[in-house]
Amino acid sequence: MSALAALSLAEASALLGARRASARELVEACLARIAGEGRAVNAFLAVDADGALAAARASDERRARGGALGPLDGIPLAHKDIFARAGRPLTCGSVILGGVPARTAPVLARLDAAGAIDVGPLHLAEFAAGATGHNRHYGACRNPWDRERIPGGSSSGSAAAVAARLVYGSLGTDTGGSLRLPAHFCGVAALRPTLGRVGAEGVFPRAWTMDAVGPMARTAADLALLFAAIAGAPAAEAPSARPRIGIPARFFFERVEPGIGDLLEAARTDFARIGADSVAVDAPDPTPLFGHALVLAQAEAAAIHRRWIALRRADYDHGTVEGIEPGLAVAAHDYAESLAAREPARRAWIEGVFARCDLLLTPVFEHATPLLADCDPARPGAMRESLARFGRCTRPFSYLGFPALALPCGFQPDGMPAGLQLVARPGAEALLLAAGEAYQRATDWLRRTPPAA
Repeated sequence: MSALAALSLAEASALLGARRASARELVEACLARIAGEGRAVNAFLAVDADGALAAARASDERRARGGALGPLDGIPLAHKDIFARAGRPLTCGSVILGGVPARTAPVLARLDAAGAIDVGPLHLAEFAAGATGHNRHYGACRNPWDRERIPGGSSSGSAAAVAARLVYGSLGTDTGGSLRLPAHFCGVAALRPTLGRVGAEGVFPRAWTMDAVGPMARTAADLALLFAAIAGAPAAEAPSARPRIGIPARFFFERVEPGIGDLLEAARTDFARIGADSVAVDAPDPTPLFGHALVLAQAEAAAIHRRWIALRRADYDHGTVEGIEPGLAVAAHDYAESLAAREPARRAWIEGVFARCDLLLTPVFEHATPLLADCDPARPGAMRESLARFGRCTRPFSYLGFPALALPCGFQPDGMPAGLQLVARPGAEALLLAAGEAYQRATDWLRRTPPAA
């Protein structure tokens, strides 16, 4: 792997600023990685090499003549194929879509305005409806740490591309954990912002009352740069000098396997070492939140896909249909009840849990990283099992609309990476990112690279 490909986004940006590298060199380093490791992990659906090189040339020319530069000028990125890009086919990982949008999603336009370079669309579960990285139309995306393991989903290509050092960052979406789970499995960082903090216009919906657009990158510092660009500005809340990190007494740690639990306990110790106070908190039982989230996700997905499933069922992955079809039977009063329950639940958590702590520390996923072969959504019942298993620690916070950060926290006994989840009250992205940066300065997990890299 070249020295340029090994850099974080922030490091690459600093190198460009010091004129010790050019945007063209960064793009060429990424394209070389994509041609090799990128094919092995199946992270990209298409690569726009000519467009990326042209954008790099324009960035280098701006820098050479002293023109105005954006905060991400010359940085190669790639994004989940769920964002509209004018002139480029949009598939959402399906064979049902494939038309060419006339307008670029505003969130991508913001990255364009910041000078970022879009290398191409990334792999995802069909219509963002899967947590494992499978896709029968485009093949499975693979985990760079072990290509027989799942990379997570539905933002599978984003995590694999960042972990394999194919690009410096990516945008994905998160409905029930679709940024945080892949970050955990692939050993990278991801931010699910407060619900509604980043606009979703031009982004194909999975479940519009829970969808969040967020960044994925190697480090929390990288996420901060991307988040500032897509949100317009960083969150206004000043980070706490000594944040209180809450450890929930119930639910989240009840099923954690030792290989994950030991890493989370070590992370708690690391946070204490850098000045954070650890406090036990008695959080409300999130089980009802999981149920409400599932009602909303299934009903809204069914509303989006009802006609296509009726007319083109054979063009859908079996697992996608299995996950969506129960939504056709959701009663209006059940949907309304799940919507109405959200605000009281939010108040209970804000006034209860976050009155006693600034951040909540939980697992992202409680078990060893599964094999791709063991999670095939074509197997009857696999999607129902996936919904119950993969979103247990992430989906409740999607329902609440709280911001959450996934960070690498070490390696399991089998050598696979694992992540922790930090959750904050709405609008506290700056606090999350500051805590993440402090933790990563005190640990070296972000410096580890997948074997093939």
